[in-house]
Amino acid sequence: MDIITEFIRILELKRYSKQTITNYKGHLLLTKSHFNNKPFKSISDQELFGFIYHLVNIKGISASYQRQIVGALKLFYKEIHRRDIPFEYLKVTQRENKLPVVLSKTETIRLIENTNNLKHKAILSLIYSAGLRIGELLELKKEDIDSERMLIHIKGAKGKKDRYTILSNKVLLLLRDYYKEYKPKMYLFEGQKGGKYSSESAGQLFKRALKKAKINKSATLHTLRHSFATHLLEDGISIAHIQKLLGHNNISTTLIYTHIAKDSIQNIKSPLDD
Repeated sequence: MDIITEFIRILELKRYSKQTITNYKGHLLLTKSHFNNKPFKSISDQELFGFIYHLVNIKGISASYQRQIVGALKLFYKEIHRRDIPFEYLKVTQRENKLPVVLSKTETIRLIENTNNLKHKAILSLIYSAGLRIGELLELKKEDIDSERMLIHIKGAKGKKDRYTILSNKVLLLLRDYYKEYKPKMYLFEGQKGGKYSSESAGQLFKRALKKAKINKSATLHTLRHSFATHLLEDGISIAHIQKLLGHNNISTTLIYTHIAKDSIQNIKSPLDD
């Protein structure tokens, strides 16, 4: 058995989320490629430090990505090789206090309307209209769309919790057209050869849509989820309701949108204008 596959099985037994497992596998494959398939056991601590240094200072990875890959390698060596990697000083000690990028309602509509491919339009519309994480979207099946109650059942989301979020009337009609044309067999969104649609393909289609809509923001697919929350807040929906729709464990995570919503600052008059 391949050593990465062995590690993946351990994560599955420990009931890590599918998205975390996918991320960790990607981090290990990147490490393997960087060291030209050198056995993991033969890679020294110093070489691993050099690898992380390369990612941070040459590749310019984000602090959150740094946390992920350090966590993945630390756990991998502990579980597979019973080896503790002293990564402590490579950890990011303080989280970046950056506000998330959001699109305006006009930009979001333009992004969706400029997407002609029916499947791609359905993906973008569903993420934005329901505030989904990309991993949640990719796990959806036909039976998770409750058209009677106009709800979407999100199963085994982050923190291994199920939740319901809203189903848009417009998106329901779009999904019906999509389903008639594509006839997915298992997952709501599938690749050309069947099976689950990939997060990489979803990310690429978003980049193309962003470019076509002439939106010059450093946005990602997750920006649509941020935009969903921000626009709900601007429309007067309570933070508590938004927290439930997003599936946040802690309301402090949801409160960040109060710093972005335009009504929170644009209606404040400058003392100079009194």
